[in-house]
Amino acid sequence: MPENRPENRPASNADTDPLGGKLSLSNRRWTVRGTDERLAMAISQRLGVPEIVGGVLARRGIGLDEAEDFLEPKLKTHLPNPAHLLDMEKAATRVADGIINGELIGVFGDYDVDGATSSALLQMFITAAGGKVTVYIPDRIKEGYGPNIDAMKKLKDKGAKVVITVDCGTTAFEPLKAASDMGLDVVVVDHHEAETALPHVLAVVNPKRLDEKSPHTHMAAVGVTFLLCVQVNRVLREKGWYSADRTEPDLTNWLDVVALGTVCDVVALKGVNRALVAQGLKVLAGRNNIGLKALADASLIKETPTAYHLGFVLGPRINAGGRVGASDLGTRLLSTTDISEASEIAARLNQLNIERQEIETSVLEQAILQVEGRMENDDPGPFVVAYGDGWHPGVIGIVASRLKDRFNRPAAVIGFTGDVGTASARSVYGADLGSAVIAARQAGLIEKGGGHAMAAGFSLLRENLKKLEEFIAKKMREAIGDNPPPPGLVFDGMIALGGANTHLVKSLESVAPFGVGNAEPRFIIKNTRFVEARPVGADQSHVRLVMVDEAGNRLTGIAFRAQDSDLGPGLLGHGGKPFHVAGKLRINEWQGRESAQLIVEDAAPAW
Repeated sequence: MPENRPENRPASNADTDPLGGKLSLSNRRWTVRGTDERLAMAISQRLGVPEIVGGVLARRGIGLDEAEDFLEPKLKTHLPNPAHLLDMEKAATRVADGIINGELIGVFGDYDVDGATSSALLQMFITAAGGKVTVYIPDRIKEGYGPNIDAMKKLKDKGAKVVITVDCGTTAFEPLKAASDMGLDVVVVDHHEAETALPHVLAVVNPKRLDEKSPHTHMAAVGVTFLLCVQVNRVLREKGWYSADRTEPDLTNWLDVVALGTVCDVVALKGVNRALVAQGLKVLAGRNNIGLKALADASLIKETPTAYHLGFVLGPRINAGGRVGASDLGTRLLSTTDISEASEIAARLNQLNIERQEIETSVLEQAILQVEGRMENDDPGPFVVAYGDGWHPGVIGIVASRLKDRFNRPAAVIGFTGDVGTASARSVYGADLGSAVIAARQAGLIEKGGGHAMAAGFSLLRENLKKLEEFIAKKMREAIGDNPPPPGLVFDGMIALGGANTHLVKSLESVAPFGVGNAEPRFIIKNTRFVEARPVGADQSHVRLVMVDEAGNRLTGIAFRAQDSDLGPGLLGHGGKPFHVAGKLRINEWQGRESAQLIVEDAAPAW
């Protein structure tokens, strides 16, 4: 996640550079946020929270009057009136009429977590409201991203009168015009970048419409879908649809699904998103969704779930279905009411995730060698591209993200089948990839594509590869120059090793949920030495540390994937010298005992 984005770094009077201008083992600059100590103390005293929590809030630019709401975000405060979005009332009325009239409502969703959660949410809500619904999730390899004419025809032939596209559709002009010509009433529910023109459909509900004035442009598609459900529910209530025999569904029961999609789409956890995730985690802890319960059990989650579990444990497994398995597995898991089916799907997704990791490792190795080989002979410029025949479309997005992190540049990875390539791209802050891809499509360099500032996807012909690379590189150069500055890590403070304990970790949990816009607190532990530093993991790519200070305090740490960068060799070759170690503190449970553990993200010599 882009931890050094401006929304994570409020203006400060006294940011400090603890490394004195030097770079860390991972070639990154470190910055400790400055803060107003009086504000931090005032927050602590007014809310009765530990001083370190007051300091973290103050460092994030949270004012005294905002702090209580930040720590206890409520939907009553943050959920906007759905009708403020353009086309929402039109969309909700048509969907409500479809439910009342017994029409089959088709849902066309994307195959990622945001699409799966949006589709499952609509399926559960429409069913609970007494309507008829069918869901169509396209095959990533055979159909690609977004609506297609054949899929629209299949929904029409199945009897659908209304089709709702979720997490896609804003730029699907040809397929959706064809759907409208078939007689389908199409409602687009999306959050991707839009163009001046909109598709020829009944309604487009998208906070990123160019004519939209909504302040909620940071919502994930599942959040927009939740607003649609709220508005449809309101219309049904006004029309007298609910009665003693047909009870109104409680939409808060599905906030766990909304939270999952919101976190996994890496949108800013502020405002309404923060409230949706905070309340959704409470619902998730109740383990009422049969599919999520089965997946949590298959993933061996024992502790109370957090945003970390959504983004890094449950999300990747649901994504695995769309990446290397059956694209509809995620939606089926989240919406099933059959315990046996849930267990079977969860086990399959768990296995598919292992397969996805193996495929990803192979493609990543090839991509890194390719990019590094070019860099030996040429300046990399502002944009890196890797491509290969037969690279699995299901992992290219993850590999693009790894390349972006490794080379500190926007990156695209393309898998070719014959002369047609499927691409996924990831960006760094300040370089809007979504707009660049839309411009490339308008210039005729790609077949179809879209996205948002930090991520995009597209397809292209092999003959246009060089021109496209030059086109996007020019757009990126205009945004960030040829050589982006070294990436930075921003910290909430420096602490002594003896202060890194379970009490501190539990105090910081009140600032959760963590994500973009509210990064998990990160600290520097000063002047520590390693009594143990060794490779661990099936592929020996992680490094386990045991740190000590002069007072004899000990702390364990784990540096995931450290061997993929300069961090691993630097830690393993410490030579007994002191280091500043940086990362996030978590609770480690082992044999019924709790201890603090540092998730090591970086380190720097302390000499």
